Amino acid sequence: MDDYRTGLEWLEWGRRLQAIAQTGLTYTEGAYDRERYNQIMAIASEMMAAHTGANSVDVLDLFAKEKGYATPKVDVRGAVFQDDQVLLVLEREDQKWTLPGGWVDVGEPPGEAVVREVFEESGYETRVVKLGAIYDRNRHPHPPMVFHAYKLFFICELTGGSAQTSLETDAVEFFPVANLPELSLGRVVPAQILRMYEHWQHPEWATEFD
Repeated sequence: MDDYRTGLEWLEWGRRLQAIAQTGLTYTEGAYDRERYNQIMAIASEMMAAHTGANSVDVLDLFAKEKGYATPKVDVRGAVFQDDQVLLVLEREDQKWTLPGGWVDVGEPPGEAVVREVFEESGYETRVVKLGAIYDRNRHPHPPMVFHAYKLFFICELTGGSAQTSLETDAVEFFPVANLPELSLGRVVPAQILRMYEHWQHPEWATEFD
């Protein structure tokens, strides 16, 4: 447990260094400062690679694509329920199940993004009825990830469509909330689905946040 905690601390330090370097490169005009910020970026990539198993060159290339003031990424998830069942999609990447969703595109409102993601990944048309929660990914038991992210969980209701797979999903099914399949924990954990089920049952509850 101590080794796991230490690993998470190193990842957090790496994220913070990467954010400092990215923001510094955005605003600095001096060649000397740019060189130092690039060195910090390289150190951050080595730290992240050491604690994720990734290649440091790949991580540095990923960092180099991030421009501007460093901010958390935004992930949206659509929780769609029918009686005591929840809509899940099977991710092609890891062959595990998740609430449909993904990254919000630049210029796209989160509520529209989740409706788009649910349709693209499952074939179902929905409308948002409630923002259930805004979670800091780092405060929930997800596997470590290079970037800091906020996760927005929307309660959605079906309005049409039918189950269809996509380029990212291999299956679409409703599962009993009390008997969930193996989940893609990088995307969603069981406690989050159960909590959104409670929000669906109690629409008067306020949106929760970390």
